[in-house]
Amino acid sequence: MDDGLVADLQAEGAELDALVAGLGSDGWALATPAIGWTVAHQIAHLAWTDRWTLLAAHDPDAFAHALAEAFTADPDATGSDAASPVSPVDRGAAEGAGEDPAALLARWRAGRAEVAAALAAVPAGVRLPWFGPPMKARSMLTARLMETWAHGQDVADALGAVRVPTARLRHVAHLGVRTVGFAFAAHGRPAPDDPIRFELISPEGEFWHWGPADATDRVSGPALDFCLLVTQRRHPDDLALTATGPTARAWLPLAQTFAGPPGPGRAPLKG
Repeated sequence: MDDGLVADLQAEGAELDALVAGLGSDGWALATPAIGWTVAHQIAHLAWTDRWTLLAAHDPDAFAHALAEAFTADPDATGSDAASPVSPVDRGAAEGAGEDPAALLARWRAGRAEVAAALAAVPAGVRLPWFGPPMKARSMLTARLMETWAHGQDVADALGAVRVPTARLRHVAHLGVRTVGFAFAAHGRPAPDDPIRFELISPEGEFWHWGPADATDRVSGPALDFCLLVTQRRHPDDLALTATGPTARAWLPLAQTFAGPPGPGRAPLKG
């Protein structure tokens, strides 16, 4: 296992932890940009997903059984982001948000530490069950980092905090690139035949790129904006991204890194 990825996941969790550790009850009750979700809901959701991750890592058969039971009543609610009001995702967040904040924080801290250790111990090549296709431990670590960063953005927005972007965004951006076909499929559209070239500028000014250099379709801009797009934390109109070519332009409003049905996205901030 890539120790750097594990360390990055731990660092992402620690950064979000620093935002919420000193909050009083009023802070935990603040509304976030995710409709109906407070700061407590955001942390509770991360703790909820950590619990599912540990079950997948330790007992795949039990995971499959629990998944069938939890989602039988709402087969479309298999996402790892805020879904429908009756989904197990929302129920899990609501239950956790009802806890004493200190207990919730302690549970999230313990769970995320267990997840990092459990996924680091999974042998290379082994795929773990998940809400979507089974994933290798490296992909699951990347997904956990993406969710921690994305929900951390919701918390930061609720608190009026500005986070300093880091090189850890490369993991989120990579997931955004890898899920292009999934984003089209989630909207009932076939995966594109034409490749997209992605060219991003990292927070440190480095050049990150994916896809054929000679591709006609291209997406370029700041890595932070790209990550805000693919996690649906900002509307495309509020981002300094350029899409060239029909496939790239069609993908931009569909982009999503989280499993499950399309999310509602965010309304534009600009008037």
